[in-house]
Amino acid sequence: MTQLAWLVPVLPLAAYVLLLIAGRRISEASITGLSVIAVLISFIVSLFVMGDVAVHGQSPAVVYNWLPFGLHPITMGFQVTSLNALMLVVVSLVSTLVLLFSRSYMHGDDRFSRFYQYLNLFVFSMLGLVISPNLLQFYIFWELVGVCSYLLVGFWYFKPEAAAAAKKAFIVTRIGDVGLFIGIILIYLASGTFNFQDLFSSSTLAPVGSWFAVHGLAGFTHVPVFGMSAPGFVTLVALLVFVGAVGKSAQFPLHVWLPDAMEGPTPVSALIHAATMVAAGVYLVARTFPLFGASPAASETVAIIGGITALLAATIGLTQRDIKRVIAYSTISQLGYMMIGLGVGAYVSGMFHLMTHAFFKALLFLAAGSIIHAVDTQDLREMGGLRKLMPITHITFLAGALALAGIPPFAGFWSKDAILSAAFSSGHYVLWAMGLLAAFFTAFYIFRVYILAFGGTYKGKKHPHEGGVAMTLPLIVLAILATLAGFINAPFSPWLSRFLQQTQTIGIDPAANWGLMALSAVIGLLGIWLAFYVYGKEGRAQRLADRMGFLYQLSYHKFYFDEIYNVVIVLPIHYLGELLQFIDRWIIDGIVRLLGEAGYASGFSLKYSNTGQVQTYGLVTLLGVVIVAAVLLGIGGVL
Repeated sequence: MTQLAWLVPVLPLAAYVLLLIAGRRISEASITGLSVIAVLISFIVSLFVMGDVAVHGQSPAVVYNWLPFGLHPITMGFQVTSLNALMLVVVSLVSTLVLLFSRSYMHGDDRFSRFYQYLNLFVFSMLGLVISPNLLQFYIFWELVGVCSYLLVGFWYFKPEAAAAAKKAFIVTRIGDVGLFIGIILIYLASGTFNFQDLFSSSTLAPVGSWFAVHGLAGFTHVPVFGMSAPGFVTLVALLVFVGAVGKSAQFPLHVWLPDAMEGPTPVSALIHAATMVAAGVYLVARTFPLFGASPAASETVAIIGGITALLAATIGLTQRDIKRVIAYSTISQLGYMMIGLGVGAYVSGMFHLMTHAFFKALLFLAAGSIIHAVDTQDLREMGGLRKLMPITHITFLAGALALAGIPPFAGFWSKDAILSAAFSSGHYVLWAMGLLAAFFTAFYIFRVYILAFGGTYKGKKHPHEGGVAMTLPLIVLAILATLAGFINAPFSPWLSRFLQQTQTIGIDPAANWGLMALSAVIGLLGIWLAFYVYGKEGRAQRLADRMGFLYQLSYHKFYFDEIYNVVIVLPIHYLGELLQFIDRWIIDGIVRLLGEAGYASGFSLKYSNTGQVQTYGLVTLLGVVIVAAVLLGIGGVL
């Protein structure tokens, strides 16, 4: 079945092409059916591929020569490993549910067909990225994912906020993409290949046996780069690769694009946050794990950035009033946890959390979409009382909230605590404490959302009700996954760990620390209790906000990152652009225009010397001869 893995991305691509040809000539039901069936078949094929890998192990890359380049031709193809087999299943499953949910959410939109075209292209791009056998093909799909996110975030382009958010997402992530591109170039200069199979040990993904262990750290002499030593070069390359992940996965300090991306339709938010765009950055670090394993400094940087991001985003999420923005900051925070796991060497734990997070975060976003569809607002202050009005959305959102808060036995508990245990056992006590504090904040803010949306009395004007089966069925499926998926790698049933480490241990895989896990669960329960205490009584939250004063404002205004970036980066670049425009328009172009005007003026004046009268020409000739004679006589007298 691994030989059929190419079908997984090709099917959504085929759906995109068919919708592109059909346009608006087919009904919404047909558009949805075609898209859902295509991606559902991709999911089924992914399951068979994953089963094949579980039984027979990873397969070598299937590649075809594309372009001659240097000593080796550039190839295109696909490769199936245990890592990307897992990703194929997660991405295709979540995408299927999002495509189905979109049927009701986007019903009646004038560009319904175009929306599904973009979604199918987005899914194709992410799946193509996942099975890429080399860095160059990976980067092509990486950029295509960015283009699709731009199209979908700005889908409602007639809204100035959506257009601005799309541009912001595209520009900020380009910063990371430049770093990744430079890193890929340096890797090729040093190794002469883009292929993962040649760069890293294809069977284990462990540093031992990889090119970077053999060549990069032991006698690196192939291409001297900036006169750097081998360890320094490997660290530089790893950090450049990580810059790409920082941009795509919205890590500090490039996290500012992701909350604004909420201007896109809610199904887009679910897809970006759960299975595609932001997951690509984490997957990049996991796919190049041997590179980071060969550079302790780079790995430490990944862990530290992840810790800062997890705590920072959780702190901001405490005070936001837009339901989607709260969940968006939750995504940033959870991505920080994944980076902590990969940074401290807990390869399996990081990917485990990526998987469980995909399920409960897609659930939370789609449940939020169900609420927004029913009440026509994203402001938490205009909700309330939806527990009885929308019972399916209520119970499924609660399952997602408990998973996010890390309450056993829900999925987030097992994966998040595996990362915290790995951080503690590896001696990263500060990161462990930061993660624990972020977990407390996470439990508080997600149950703040729960109470404001479902508790109390309804404050809106519409008459909310559940959506149709197309909305509720994805919620139910995701709620089941958010509840049970953690058991796939619980300490007493570590199937995922064995699957990802088929031949030998990758990174560290510490034993479960039940004491730390119990402490984490208690911290989560305290956060939930505090949320009910603060928001259970009218006016108590406002009094607490007033008491917090500047700290509350700091969190509410997102630590003023956008304002700081505007002053430090945006405005100077804007003024520099204005200066360059002035120089170009008035100095460079001015000189050109001056020369042109001078030629025009001289030509314009000379036309009056052509009178057509012979006596005038004779007089002019005589005057010329007199002037020349006078000049010559004057020169002769001087000499």
